[in-house]
Amino acid sequence: MENHGRGRSAARALPEGDRLLDVKQAAELLSLSPATLYGWAYRRRVPVVKPSGPRGPLRFRASDLERFIAQNTRPALRASA
Repeated sequence: MENHGRGRSAARALPEGDRLLDVKQAAELLSLSPATLYGWAYRRRVPVVKPSGPRGPLRFRASDLERFIAQNTRPALRASA
């Protein structure tokens, strides 16, 4: 039987930044609990991918999370002299 670009082998062919992470992996990347990440996803604070439709599992694109981290990084305050 041929694999017409579907399934696990197709996912491995994605560029690293387009890799989809499950909730546990994404929560670890952001140093959050999965419950917090679910809440942020529900409130649309972070972008999500729903590959199985609106009631399917949440997935997070690695490049979206890296961009989220960069956009929410604040520089350190300068020390007062």
